[in-house]
Amino acid sequence: MTGAPSPAEESNGRPAAVANGSQAAGVDGRPAEAARPGRGRMGRAWLGRMPVGLVLAWLVVALVLLWAAVPGLFTAYDPIAGVPADKLRPPGADHLFGTDAVGRDVFARVVHGSVHSLSGALVAVGVGLLLGTLLGTLAGAAGGVADAAVMRVVDVLPSVPGLLLALTVIILLGPGTVNVAIAVGIGSVAAFARLARAEVVRVRRTDYVEAAFGSGGRFPAVLWRHVLPNSLGPVIALAALQFGAAILAISTLGFLGYGAEPPTPEWGLLIAEGRNYLATSWWLTTLPGAVVVAVVLAAGRISRSIGREHA
Repeated sequence: MTGAPSPAEESNGRPAAVANGSQAAGVDGRPAEAARPGRGRMGRAWLGRMPVGLVLAWLVVALVLLWAAVPGLFTAYDPIAGVPADKLRPPGADHLFGTDAVGRDVFARVVHGSVHSLSGALVAVGVGLLLGTLLGTLAGAAGGVADAAVMRVVDVLPSVPGLLLALTVIILLGPGTVNVAIAVGIGSVAAFARLARAEVVRVRRTDYVEAAFGSGGRFPAVLWRHVLPNSLGPVIALAALQFGAAILAISTLGFLGYGAEPPTPEWGLLIAEGRNYLATSWWLTTLPGAVVVAVVLAAGRISRSIGREHA
């Protein structure tokens, strides 16, 4: 025989579990609120743990990438055509970075010039990353005479100053943004090769790689499946660092006149064009130079973060 429900089991004609819905248990026995993870709080906590400097670095890089991808969202001025009546105007509401000697908006030229500087830096890092990683991997994996021969050739590159080496390559290839990027990339091959070789030698001596060889694994398969994936972390961190260095080197060569031809809005060329007006129109060199410095510092900060994660 079933007894009448007690007051604890009934409230206003409803079962107690329904009446006290705020305490209803979830599928895992916890209250429903506790059963749902606080994703928003987790995301805010993750952002809170990220250093402020790293957040600013990512914001700077993201902004410059947006400049290169969609420059029309940031400025409506033509980076090539100028208005002579507006020449050499200081920074203000109408022209954030002022105007140059022919009335062109400097901010528009910086924004539109980001695609030339960033694409050149990507080409330079790609050349150094591919050639250097290939040489370092082959030297570290082969060992013996092949290792010694490859690394002796690589050791020749750092013996030549980077700028002089880049100028030598430019003399052979000719001026231009792409040729400058290739020249800068060749100068970074040695750094990638040395780091890649050191990582490959370290990983190849580990137990799981020796076990892969002992179980009958072929050299190319073991190299591709086990050695390379565990060796590329520091190399990627170096690539991020070299990205900022490549922007600085390309801007330097552009300043010397070996990069893009006028009136192309390339960052180094912008600084070179404003040097004759440095005493009277400081913004022509200072503001584009500040953009270059900010991007280089941001890339270096991101590189250090990636390096610590893969340490």
